[in-house]
Amino acid sequence: MPAKVEATSALPGLSPVCGKPIIARFDGGQLSSDAGVLALREIESRLGIADRLAACVADPRAAGRVVHGIADILRFRMLMIAAGYEDGNDADSLRHDPAFKLALGRLPDGAALCSQPTISRLENLPRPRDLLRMGQAMVGLYCTSFRQVPRRITLDIDDTFDAVHGGQQLRLFNAYYDAYGFQPIVVFDGEGRPVAALLRPACRPTGREVRGFLRRLVREIRGHWPRVEILLRADSHYCAPEVLDFCRVEHIDFILGVATTTTLRRHVEALERSTAARQAATAGPDKLRRYKEFHDGAASWSRVERIIARVEASVQGTDTRFVVTNLAGGAPRTLYEELYCRRGQAENHIKSWKTHLAADRTSCHRASANQLRLMLHTGAYWLMWSLRRLMPARSSWRVAQFDTLRLRLLKIAARIVAWKTKVLVHLPSGCPDQTILRLALERLPRLVI
Repeated sequence: MPAKVEATSALPGLSPVCGKPIIARFDGGQLSSDAGVLALREIESRLGIADRLAACVADPRAAGRVVHGIADILRFRMLMIAAGYEDGNDADSLRHDPAFKLALGRLPDGAALCSQPTISRLENLPRPRDLLRMGQAMVGLYCTSFRQVPRRITLDIDDTFDAVHGGQQLRLFNAYYDAYGFQPIVVFDGEGRPVAALLRPACRPTGREVRGFLRRLVREIRGHWPRVEILLRADSHYCAPEVLDFCRVEHIDFILGVATTTTLRRHVEALERSTAARQAATAGPDKLRRYKEFHDGAASWSRVERIIARVEASVQGTDTRFVVTNLAGGAPRTLYEELYCRRGQAENHIKSWKTHLAADRTSCHRASANQLRLMLHTGAYWLMWSLRRLMPARSSWRVAQFDTLRLRLLKIAARIVAWKTKVLVHLPSGCPDQTILRLALERLPRLVI
């Protein structure tokens, strides 16, 4: 009898068990290690992210010869990013994965999904006007994610450095980070929903630039909710006279950080001395915080504003911070600690967006392609945020990081078998998180949109 020739070689270095050799090969057939993308498929179908973005781009291809529609390419790419495959080259292997095929509405033994070159061509397809419409579509997605029109929303605006290592358009050298890169503006709301992301050079945004960005953003939001109240939170980068005047004209509440100046310090010199003396008298390691409010303004401001000073004394010395707000009510301590300081949560959202979903993978040469990538990574953020939103409110799952959700709920092995009348997905019997995955799918009807 002739010897059997194996198509793939066995993995080397595996030790025997109970005297029997272990022979492991990649020859299992219709298997997948990402069965959890089927749950993301249900979320994406309710959000309609790919369809919203695809509707903003005209397809120049001959309709009768199109194999992979724009919406399918975008959907595939967002699912890849959410599953941890931020590199487009992984599409050449994942296009044959049975779980991803099911997530894209194809049977496991059906035609393969799109390849990496197809994804790259799509990334370079949108024009500036298409990208503008896509940004409006993402704001529309945000507005439709509420069960009812909110009376008030909070927008946290911030920027983040994105280092690049090529000749990308719009790249700029940033002396602080000692690297070339971008510094996109990102906006989240108070509950962590992404609202907008704008690619821009790696420099501090000017007041005119921020005002133009906010004008377009607020116009789009109020196109959906004409009477909604908006609170803007940001650090001192965004405390420019153009921003303050714009918020006044548009009836937007704001609480913004203010850079320390000698003029502002003169208002709190006595408070700093008394706070430091009182802390030293306690002879303990605890910090002492005191607050003061006054009205003042920079020479470039059109009017004086309400300014809150926070003075903190410790064994390391005295630290003073200032914020400016047009809110008439509220104690200084309450406004600073319970309102302004919560904007720090936006930095955690940016961390999830960049670290867990690799939103800094902006390696395309054209700026328009990198802007589309930011939107695709924002779409993947929506998928993971919505999955987490389905978790019980008082459980640890509700605050789990995206990489934890991916590891526990998406990276699940499966054997997929297509029968004539149904498709069977065999999941591991010993999966430790099958109960929470089942609960999340049962709660899908609660997902707004």
